[in-house]
Amino acid sequence: MTVTYSSYLKVDELLQCQQPLSEGPEHDELLFIVIHQSYELWFKQLLHELDFLVRLFNGGERNRALHTLKRVETIYHTLIQQVDILETLTPLEFMSFRDRLASASGFQSFQFRELEFLFGAKDPKKLENYKPGSEHYQRLERRLQAPTLWDAFLNFLAQEGHEIPLSELERDFSRVTEPSRAVQKVLIDVYRNDPLVSEICEALVDIDASLQQWRYRHVKMVERTIGSKMGTGGSSGVGYLQSTLFKPVFPDLWAIRAEL
Repeated sequence: MTVTYSSYLKVDELLQCQQPLSEGPEHDELLFIVIHQSYELWFKQLLHELDFLVRLFNGGERNRALHTLKRVETIYHTLIQQVDILETLTPLEFMSFRDRLASASGFQSFQFRELEFLFGAKDPKKLENYKPGSEHYQRLERRLQAPTLWDAFLNFLAQEGHEIPLSELERDFSRVTEPSRAVQKVLIDVYRNDPLVSEICEALVDIDASLQQWRYRHVKMVERTIGSKMGTGGSSGVGYLQSTLFKPVFPDLWAIRAEL
C-alpha cells in the first residue's frame, strides 16, 4: 500500500476526533476542542522529549541535552502563544456551550499531571481523580515513584565530578523536590567554572520561566472568560489556578541569582 500524506499522519482519523456536543453545534465549541486537543498532543511531545532528556542526562550527553532543552523551551513558547487564540473566545461565546462540559475539567488531564510529576511537583492526592488500576492511574503512579528531571540533572552533575550530596541522589523520589543549600553551592561553582554546564542550567531556567508564564497566561485567560465562577468539574476555578503561580520547579537555580 502506498504511503500518502493522509495515511501517514492518519488525517482522516484525526479530523474525526472533534465532536462538539452543543446543539447546532455552537460555532465556538470547535475552537475550544481543537485548542485543547492540540495541547494534549504537545503534552505528549513534551513527555517524549523530557523522558529522552532524562536518558541524556543519565548518559552524560551534554550537547544533546542542551539541544533537547532548547526544543522543550520552544514547545512551551508555542503553548503560551495558543492562549492568544483561546482569548478570542468571549465569556458569552464560552457560556454558549460550557454546560456541555458537565464534569469534564482540565484537572483531569493525566498528561499534564505527568508533566507536573516529572518537574518535581509530586502529590499522591492527584491520583484521586483517576480510577485505581486504570491506565491513567498506573501511568501517574509510575511517575510518582520515578526520579524527576531535576534528579536526573543532579545525577548528571555528580557524573561530571561535582560533589552532589548522597542524600540528594538517593532521596525519596515520591516526595516534592525541595531546595538544597548544598546543591546551590555546587551550582554557583558550576556557573563560575563550567561554561557548558552553566548553559544547561540557564536552559533549565528558561523552561522554568516559560512554565510560570504559561500558568499566568492561563489564569488570566480563565479569569477574563468566567471570572470568579466555579470551574468545570467542580473545581474552584481561578482561585485554585492563582495558587499555582510563581512557584518555580527548579528553585535552587533561582536561589543562587544574587550570589553569581
